[in-house]
Amino acid sequence: MAQQRMAIWAAEADLDEDVDLSLAIGNYGQNDHYEDSPIPQPQIDESTLIAMQQHMAQQAAFSQIPDVVKGFIVHFHQAVLENNLAEITVAYESGWNKYTEKFYSRTEWPEAELIAPLVNDDPIFLILYRELYYRHVYSRLQPNIDDRFHSYENSCELFNYLLNSEGPVQLELPEQWLWDIIDEFIYQYQVFCTWRSKVKSKTDDELQMLAEGGPVWSSYSVLNVLYSLMQKSKINEYIVAQREGKSPEEIAEIVGEYGQRPLYRMLGYFSIIGLLRVHVLLGDYTLALKVMENVELNQKSPFTRVTACHVATYYYVGFCYIMLRRYPDAIRTYVTILNFIMRMRQYHTRSYQYDQISKTADRMYALFAVCHALSPSRLDDNIANTAKERYGEQYAKMIRGGEEALPAYEELFLYACPKFITANPPPYDNPIAMNALLSPTSPLESPTSAQPSSTDAAHRHLSLFLADVAAQAPVPTLRSFLKLYTSLGAKKLASFLDADEEEMVQEMMVVKQASRSVSRAGTEGTGLLDGQTITTSDLNFVIDENMVHIVESTVGRRYAGWFIKNTERTQKIFDDLRSMPLPTPPKSAVAAHTAPAAVADVQKGTRTGGQKVAWGGVKVA
Repeated sequence: MAQQRMAIWAAEADLDEDVDLSLAIGNYGQNDHYEDSPIPQPQIDESTLIAMQQHMAQQAAFSQIPDVVKGFIVHFHQAVLENNLAEITVAYESGWNKYTEKFYSRTEWPEAELIAPLVNDDPIFLILYRELYYRHVYSRLQPNIDDRFHSYENSCELFNYLLNSEGPVQLELPEQWLWDIIDEFIYQYQVFCTWRSKVKSKTDDELQMLAEGGPVWSSYSVLNVLYSLMQKSKINEYIVAQREGKSPEEIAEIVGEYGQRPLYRMLGYFSIIGLLRVHVLLGDYTLALKVMENVELNQKSPFTRVTACHVATYYYVGFCYIMLRRYPDAIRTYVTILNFIMRMRQYHTRSYQYDQISKTADRMYALFAVCHALSPSRLDDNIANTAKERYGEQYAKMIRGGEEALPAYEELFLYACPKFITANPPPYDNPIAMNALLSPTSPLESPTSAQPSSTDAAHRHLSLFLADVAAQAPVPTLRSFLKLYTSLGAKKLASFLDADEEEMVQEMMVVKQASRSVSRAGTEGTGLLDGQTITTSDLNFVIDENMVHIVESTVGRRYAGWFIKNTERTQKIFDDLRSMPLPTPPKSAVAAHTAPAAVADVQKGTRTGGQKVAWGGVKVA
């Protein structure tokens, strides 16, 4: 057996020697080309790769959204789907602001594309969400040029949906949100026009985008939206029909299917206020008041239901009256709204728009001081005293007149006036004109290099206002002399003024003209432009040959209003005192006074009791 195995092994050895292993195995694993070559990968084009990277980035960003914010967005979307006004109002006025302060006070909210899966890609809700998103960017952050263009595109999508859908849309939003949509639309337009006019601060890419931007935030597109909302809702016809006392069926037939919907009716109404604001920003004060001809300035008007709209309406109406030289009407307008703000101050502090309302009120006090200096009146002493407390130095200079008056008027006007805009943009699409505008020697350049052209718009309106103020410059001095006499010779008065008689007569005519104004007093219920000429001064005079005869009419103090106001103030102080807890006396004093009385009551066997008196004490017989 051993010999047989040895023979087999010998045969195997011979076999190994005769077989060419390279032929049997081949070159598998021995070729360096295959050994070093990478494993072939599937080919992916660049667009697919970018899409995958974006998807992964979105997933990572989506995971960073807090769960409470995701739940809030889902709840918000469900409330919008169900047209649940109560839930929408809570989410809009409370939830959005709460989570903004907690998570997004210094950063953007998640983009609409990121939260789209939470709302099943609902296009309408995403448009509304973007409206809130860009409003947050404008109010808390610094928008870039992409934000400015995209916010305009989103506004166009929203208004196209509302105006160009087949029939009225089935959407309900709270009135506060509807006003904020119109208000923010105009604000973003105003901010864009101001930013667009600053030519020298633009980069080349921004200049190129503005040249190719077309009608982005153009005045025509903004006015077109506001007038279209008015016409679609037939809001003017609705106001007139309601004023005439027509039945609901007649009103429904007049306004049509769009005007019957609260969404369109309130958007149309707020568009009237928006047009008032836009026309003021463009400097057309007569047209601004003309648009408001069917809106009554009283507490029953629908705009009073939204405090921010209420305050803005009176602010712009009053400013129109100032620029139209109707100072008594401006004073009456500001007194009405400032008294309202003072009465409702405790409720304003609860509003998320409290800061904006306070700033607007402060500007109206400044404008009231200007009007009061130009046309003194005793319409409301309380408001006048508050204005003097805040702007006492400027007010004193304006009253005295002279060289210090004009700078004081200018300071208050530039502080309190609206942020005027220029309707036409710079010639971004004309390279030659742009080069001329950017050159240091350009005649179009501002007087100081730091002043943009948007400031020039404010200074143009300021120059118009100061021209009227300068014409009335001699009025305070001349009035002070006339109040001292009942009759005065013309030569003597001219000597007081250091002028000849002809110049004196001209100055007296200026005083006469300054004491006349058009006012709506006694013509309530008519348009804001209507009125009658009244005398606003308590001083009147006539010139008879060489004598000046002066008559001063004094208006008696309104004692009834004074007593009512002070009675209400005293009642408030008394109520506050009644609601305050009494101070706790020291324990030793309490024990010293109560112990003898208690012992005496026990000895006599009597029980104290009796009628309660003020402060909860007990009257002992």
